[in-house]
Amino acid sequence: MNRPPAAAVHTPGFAHYSVAWSPFHPSRLAVASSANFGLVGNGRLHLTSVAPGPGGVPALSLDKHYDTQDGLYDLAWSEVHENQLVTASGDGTIKLWDVMINDLPIRAWHEHTREVFSVDWSNINKDQFISASWDGTVKLWSPERPRSITTLNAHTSCVYQALFSPHQPDIIASCSMDGTLKIFDLRSPILKTGPTNFTNPVSPAALTVPASGTEILTLDWNKYRPFTLASGGVDKTIKVWDCRMVKLGAEASQNPGVGGICESQLAGHEWAVRKVHWSPHRADLIASASYDMSCRVWSTSPAPGGSNLLHIHDPHTEFVVGCAWSLYEERVLASCSWDCRVNVFRV
Repeated sequence: MNRPPAAAVHTPGFAHYSVAWSPFHPSRLAVASSANFGLVGNGRLHLTSVAPGPGGVPALSLDKHYDTQDGLYDLAWSEVHENQLVTASGDGTIKLWDVMINDLPIRAWHEHTREVFSVDWSNINKDQFISASWDGTVKLWSPERPRSITTLNAHTSCVYQALFSPHQPDIIASCSMDGTLKIFDLRSPILKTGPTNFTNPVSPAALTVPASGTEILTLDWNKYRPFTLASGGVDKTIKVWDCRMVKLGAEASQNPGVGGICESQLAGHEWAVRKVHWSPHRADLIASASYDMSCRVWSTSPAPGGSNLLHIHDPHTEFVVGCAWSLYEERVLASCSWDCRVNVFRV
């Protein structure tokens, strides 16, 4: 495997947890990071720019940063305002930032009772985003409202990630420490609940996929194939799921399903898979980040006799916990790591 040349930006003292490209500006990246590897201490939101460099290798520059009282674990750009994004924090808060304003967030919410580990902004209902927390819940938000719109008791253990479907605005998927993927339909009337905790019943999912006997740390929707998801976790394997049997609307609350067909398994990482991300440009291409200090690119439809594994990017010297395809350039990928570096490279 060839190692693609990469450009890097270094943020000493702050280990990275998530990286995201702006949907409005092709050259803008944001990074969520934490001091002391997220175990204790402050967090920092970094804004970086990517510029063309010699030999086709991009060059990165650090534009500005915002400090927070607790570590940041995830972020998501607004789909309606080019300068705004939300962050997920270890103290249970969610903050909305405007990059044209210095120092302070423009809004903050604090309903989760444990770490918020994931945020995602809907690319269909562009005035909504969701959060997922170690308190077992997934919450639906609007940046204009002071409180959450809906709370799902999604799992009985930590929720590591929740994402909107890119195809249907009311469908979300979540993954958890309990080894399952779940798909929820927000239109189901039984989901319209008030304040929640572990003493309340788990919200009925339209479909539950028993994806692994160990923790599922990450998932992603295929951008071209509805109800196709990828998952990754402690078992070191990326699995691709066909969930077309999912039930929608009121039927979901009356007849929740259990199933999902595993279409393929991509093995090769040596340690847990921390992030998977389908390409926004091709239906068969997926990137992954792992605790084995590598970011890898896979094809789910290799040539006859060929390998699913296309590239290994391994200059990082610590856990690689995030990766993100550029929304504008087909072969450009960003990775972030506990080595305090963001790499941008061409596959």
